[in-house]
This record gives sequence, structure tokens and C-alpha cells, in this order.
Amino acid sequence: MAIISISDSQVNGADQILVADSNSKIPAKDGSQITILNATNVTTGTIASARLDVGTTANKLVQLDGSGNLPAVDASQLTGIVSATISASDPTISTNPSGGVGTEWLNSTSGEMYICTDATAGANVWTNVGAGSGDVAPFGAAIAGYIAGGDSGAATNVVDKFLFTSDGNATDHSDLHLAAYQVAGCSSTTHGYVCGGEYSGHEYINNIQKFIFATQTNGTDVGDLTVQKDKHGACSDTTTHGYSLAGGSDTPSNYTASDVIDRWSFSSDGNAVDVGNLTVGRKWVAGANSTTYGYCMGGQPTVDVVDKFLFGSSATATDVGNLTVGRGYNAGQQSGSYCYSSGGNNGSYVNTIDRFATASDGNASDVGDLTQSRGSLAGVSSRAYGYACGGAPGAYQTIIDKWSFSTNANASDVGDLSVGRSSPAGNQY
Repeated sequence: MAIISISDSQVNGADQILVADSNSKIPAKDGSQITILNATNVTTGTIASARLDVGTTANKLVQLDGSGNLPAVDASQLTGIVSATISASDPTISTNPSGGVGTEWLNSTSGEMYICTDATAGANVWTNVGAGSGDVAPFGAAIAGYIAGGDSGAATNVVDKFLFTSDGNATDHSDLHLAAYQVAGCSSTTHGYVCGGEYSGHEYINNIQKFIFATQTNGTDVGDLTVQKDKHGACSDTTTHGYSLAGGSDTPSNYTASDVIDRWSFSSDGNAVDVGNLTVGRKWVAGANSTTYGYCMGGQPTVDVVDKFLFGSSATATDVGNLTVGRGYNAGQQSGSYCYSSGGNNGSYVNTIDRFATASDGNASDVGDLTQSRGSLAGVSSRAYGYACGGAPGAYQTIIDKWSFSTNANASDVGDLSVGRSSPAGNQY
């Protein structure tokens, strides 16, 4: 049996009683044999990291490195972390982000950063928020269509507006600077442009008028076409320039069907310049555009020609296809992938909606019908729909026809203009 001795000197050695020191504390001893020690009773001091079970595998404590950084670990289960998608290319309109609006996208090649500002499946908008330029957005306008000027028994200056977000009648938005009909219209990102036309019987004008989309402010005269003309078409590259195509030009005593392509700047007001020619002179044409090309469709004398020209300071056109039926008095629309010619007259009024691809040259195909056969109407385009507004014959038409760009289908009547008219201009915002 063990012999326990009590020493007068209170030496806490082998086979001796453990005695507290003068401060009532246990002296320093080997405690390796102590068991059932509750760790919650440890309230002060520091436990050395060597005593902790650290690592990056299951059931380990994660320890920061010498620079205070986390080691490489699988963070797939973390939530609430917002991070950018890093890709060697830009997002596209069909890049549908699971995070919706606010999702970040970094192009690791160019260094440009994009934020999703409209999460619509297949038609997303990615806004460039870096030092670069150029947003990624669906082709076309998103807010409203505008019908300006026209013949309502006399030249009118009314600018109507109808929303793309819901069907319904147009409302009076503002007035042109000068009432005119047989005008042509095109659009920048902020303004509608209405050019040329007549203001009374055979009183031809060369005015370029513009009005603001976002506010109900009347139009102003900002420049002149190269000649006085009416019955022409128009298109734009949206961001920098507007174009006037063909038309009847000069004076009643010297009336000619023009082949001229005029161009003017959106960045500063001023006159147009002649930048090229169509393949054949004509009037009562329809204009449309892709992101890089302008198109002139049909016309009188009756032709089925589709001319195409590259946007720029030199814009001479080439014949790249034909409409299904030769006609003038038609309207033009565009979806980016396709251009459309709707309605018109080739001796009688037609209701045909033609379509041709912009990715490659070729003839148009008949993809639907307007609700009424008519001509001298205005074309408007949203991102998803084409619109054909007003027109003739009979009483001055108020009808707003609409059809889907995504399906080949007939148009439906979705509203009325505030004033019935023929030969107005169409614009979109």
C-alpha cells in the first residue's frame, strides 16, 4: 500500500498531500492524469492554437493564415454572398441571370463591368457601368410609339403617343413646329425626327423637325434636307444619325422621283448632306434599319426592290432582294433580326406584312396581314411588336394595328390615334 506522508515543509512531491500556496492557488504540477474537467470553467487566459483541432476538412476549425486570410476551402454552401460572373466575353440579351436585377458581370478580356438592369427572360438589359461604353440590350424601343403630322383633311401638327406596355388609344403628346403631311420619321434615343413633306397643296418643304420623347414639349426646326421633298422614307442608326431616303423632290414644275440618301447628325442640330444614292429613283417608299444597315423598300413607280446601304459617310445602296408584291405607300418596321414592309398600294390597297432577314441578303416572305388593306400609313417598332398606324383609303384612319415579331401571325387592332390621318411619320422611344 502507498504511504502518504505529511511534511512540515509542505513539499508537494510524490506521495505527498497537494497543498495550496499562500495565495490559495494550486502550485504548478503535471495535470495530465486529471479527467472530467469541464471546459466551461476555463474563463481566462489563452488556449494555444496548437491545442485546437484546426484544418480545412470535415469537423475542423478553420484558421486564418499569417496574412489574416482564409485558407482555400469549399464555400459552395455559403449564402448571402453577392459576386460577379467572370467571363471572357460580354453578356447577351439571352443571358438570363438567376440573381435577377443587380447581377454583376465582369468581362475578363476587356475589363468592362455590366449590371443587369432589366431581367426579362431572353430580353435582358445589361448596363455598362465601367469605363467602357455600349450597353447590352434588346434591339428596338421599350417605352412608346409616336405618330407625328399627317393629312387629316389638312396638314396637322399633332404628335400622338401610345404605350408599348399595354394596348390602348393614343394621346396627344405635343405639336410639331410646322404642320406637314407626306413626311418621314426616324428616331434617336431621345428625340423623334420628322422631315420633309408638304404643308399645303404641293408646297414642298425641306425642314428637319425634332421633338423630345420624354417631355410634352413642342417640336423645333433644327435643319434642312438637301432638297425640298415629300413621299420619302427614313431610318436611323439610333445613336448618331438620321437618314432620308428617295421621295418626290424639287418643285411641282420639276417633280422628280429621287434616289438621294440624305444624312444628318443627332449630336448637334444642322442641315443634312447627300451621302449616296439608291439603285433606282422612286417615291412613296418605306424605310427600316438593322444596327448596321439602312433599307429602302418598294416605292412608286411600282417596284419590289429592297435596297440596302451601310451606315456611314458614304452610303451608296445595293439591290439585295425583293418584296413579295411590288408596291408603294407602304410602312417599314424592324426587329433587329428582320425588317418588315406593311400595307401599301400597287393599283389597289393591300394588307400584306412582308419580312426579310437582315443577317443575309434575300427576298421577303409574306408572314401575315393587317386588319385592313390600306396605304399611306406610318410604321412603328417596339422590341417585340410591329405597329402600322393611320392611313387611307376612305375616311382618314385612326387604327393602330399590332403584330408579334416572334411569330408569323396577322395583326390585331389594339387602339386608335387621337386624330385620323394619312401620310404621317412614325417614331419610337
